[in-house]
Amino acid sequence: MAAIVTAPATRRTARVADHSAPFITEHGAILRQVDLTYETWGTLNDAGDNALLIIHALTGDSHAAAHGLDDQPGWWEPLVGSGKAIDTDRYFVICPNNLGSCYGSTGPESTDPATGQPYCLTFPMLTVRDLVAIQARLIDRLGIRTLQAVIGGSLGGMQVLEWAAMYPERVRKAIPVAASGRFSAQGIAFNEIQRRVIMLDPAWNEGNYCPESAPSTGLAIARMVGVITYQSDELMAERFGRNPEARYTNWPAFLQRYDVEGYLNYQGDKLARRFDPNSYLYLTRAMDSHDLGRDRGSYEDGLSRITAPTLMVGIRSDILFPAYLVREVSDLLQQLGRDARYIELDSPNGHDAFLNDTARLSEAISDFLSE
Repeated sequence: MAAIVTAPATRRTARVADHSAPFITEHGAILRQVDLTYETWGTLNDAGDNALLIIHALTGDSHAAAHGLDDQPGWWEPLVGSGKAIDTDRYFVICPNNLGSCYGSTGPESTDPATGQPYCLTFPMLTVRDLVAIQARLIDRLGIRTLQAVIGGSLGGMQVLEWAAMYPERVRKAIPVAASGRFSAQGIAFNEIQRRVIMLDPAWNEGNYCPESAPSTGLAIARMVGVITYQSDELMAERFGRNPEARYTNWPAFLQRYDVEGYLNYQGDKLARRFDPNSYLYLTRAMDSHDLGRDRGSYEDGLSRITAPTLMVGIRSDILFPAYLVREVSDLLQQLGRDARYIELDSPNGHDAFLNDTARLSEAISDFLSE
């Protein structure tokens, strides 16, 4: 494998598994070629000990922040940059695209080197631990032994907890945002509805579709369901109420149209234009697998593997990761004698508050990193 550059970059792709060092998933499948796309900000110091890892959510990518004034803003722009909470003058910041995603990293739409055809549903089942294990290979390739912190929200927050449990000697601080130590039954239920509508789209064709004829309608409806879980009744009542003047939509109405319907259609169509449906299937199933206690004895035994100081961040109005489940992780870690604390964003914005209500989150992260 070629050496990886650690100077400031916009976007790179690294081969982190090949025939000489294949990647074996948690379920025993073998991937003989794995690429991870990643972005970096700041510079790795001579000691190699100022690295910080950011992990994105379900349909996110490696572009957490812009690289200069002429670049497009990233999904965590308010938090990442010079002088910001995640200070790129202080840290060498890394954000990889998840394994199984469709923004440059190996996933179901990638070419299987054994067949020369896209993997589609022959791609192996993934778990959150697989996503973390392959990221660890990237960190190894960058010559980094320890991480000053690992930070992420939602699916990214699940991975933060697994990083702290799988590699306790490598993680100095952990900041999981809007995530718990195991996915809830209700969360799995929401994900199953989303997968079902994708798989019922005739264009899905048992996963064997071409990009130009992907099951975009199924993915759009799945996203509509997802958006409902990312927001709150409080927010939707304020933004839309029962307003019948629907914006954003070209879909035909049945008898009457409400504004919230137009918004959901807009969000669904928007995702369908940019994301691979099979990746959505694989990554939602990876979310379902998340349980720190799985094959480790008990939930508490899984949590006991975490030794890094941990800041759990919940959101008052989150229905996908209810605040009490996020707080539970902090409470159990404290009972185990760990340095753990919990803060709650008093936001009406639901699960999405970790992306769009960043003022208090920025303050909390900055204070925690500065301790």
